[in-house]
Amino acid sequence: MGRERRPWAAAAVAAAVLLVVSCVAAAAPLQQQHHERARISGDAGGVLDDNPVGKLKVFVYEMPRKYNQMLLAKDSRCLHHMFAAEIFMHQFLLASAVRTLDPEEADWFYTPVYTTCDLTPQGFPLPFRAPRIMRSAIKYVATTWPYWNRTEGANHFFLTPHDFGACFHYQEERAMERGILPLLRRATLVQTFGQRNHVCLQDGSITIPPYANPHKMQAHLINPGTPRSIFVYFRGLFYDMGNDPEGGYYARGARASVWENFKDNPLFDISTEHPSTYYEDMQRAIFCLCPLGWAPWSPRLVEAVVFGCIPVIIADDIVLPFADAIPWEEISVFVAERDVPRLDSILTSIPLEDILRKQRLLAGASVKQALLFHQPARPGDAFDQVLNGLARKLPHGKGVFLEPGEKVLDWDAGLESDLKPW
Repeated sequence: MGRERRPWAAAAVAAAVLLVVSCVAAAAPLQQQHHERARISGDAGGVLDDNPVGKLKVFVYEMPRKYNQMLLAKDSRCLHHMFAAEIFMHQFLLASAVRTLDPEEADWFYTPVYTTCDLTPQGFPLPFRAPRIMRSAIKYVATTWPYWNRTEGANHFFLTPHDFGACFHYQEERAMERGILPLLRRATLVQTFGQRNHVCLQDGSITIPPYANPHKMQAHLINPGTPRSIFVYFRGLFYDMGNDPEGGYYARGARASVWENFKDNPLFDISTEHPSTYYEDMQRAIFCLCPLGWAPWSPRLVEAVVFGCIPVIIADDIVLPFADAIPWEEISVFVAERDVPRLDSILTSIPLEDILRKQRLLAGASVKQALLFHQPARPGDAFDQVLNGLARKLPHGKGVFLEPGEKVLDWDAGLESDLKPW
């Protein structure tokens, strides 16, 4: 790539020092997360331990099984992919103390519809089906109960864990062309996608982490005293050979730049291979690269935090999960996409005391807990963070409730393909 190679001696020495001392901040085991959780100091983090019970009431619509349970029965892969939060949120709310059976006292209304559970043979949500499923579910709610029509969804929340949220597509150009489903414009979206100033991020949305199986990660824990002998770790695609073989569009070129600049760098353990020791390797690493892909988020961020590996977030303008509660600036390193060729110098120049502080914060249980959808739920986990996000939006403003007969939303708006029946 014509980049001048810098000498590695000083960097290697710095890395060696880090490796000796990094084991003091080894990650706390997941099985200890239900014990006393350490608070994170700073402006954020104090709300991680908030208990949402008593702060809001949620009414869960009883939907025909075709919108949820029949989709799940048809394809159980929905329980294991990174979009599974919509399924587990439904299960959680049915048993949660915030649930009310009296819709007249509800602060929020929830429609359990599994739009990511209609999958291709390869396991990807069908983008043309998702908006039709959602439209059909909203129509059912609006014609069966009076509550949608009182606000046209302004006191309703929906989980939309697609690559680009309620734009319902995995390709950004197609997602932006579609835009957020018009019928959801007044609702609160609980979504994995978050990028500032993007047409697929609605004001007031709650950004959540993707689903990463807590039990699977628990099974791969290693001795917390194991030294972190890897400086920088990454496993994943650098080029999407099927859609963007030159790497200029995929990940906006950031992943291709990582490979071209650091494939031969001894401090970077990077590869397209996904070994059976992937989780163990993350627990042996100081830094874990978390670059954008087709969308700016992935389960890699959750995995890095859970395993105490400092996330190196490469995704300009990303809106991170529960950013009002988790102090991301204190536990991560942010690198602009244009600065990827300088990753080596950026990471080796971070003061040792800063690295140790980030590791100590990551070793605490609160942040890990907040990023996981546990079954059964645990205090302070991702379910609680969603509810706390909803509670912080209360009380609803005066503009939420409409006058009798008043209409805001256009049921006929949107792409013609999305208006077809489901």
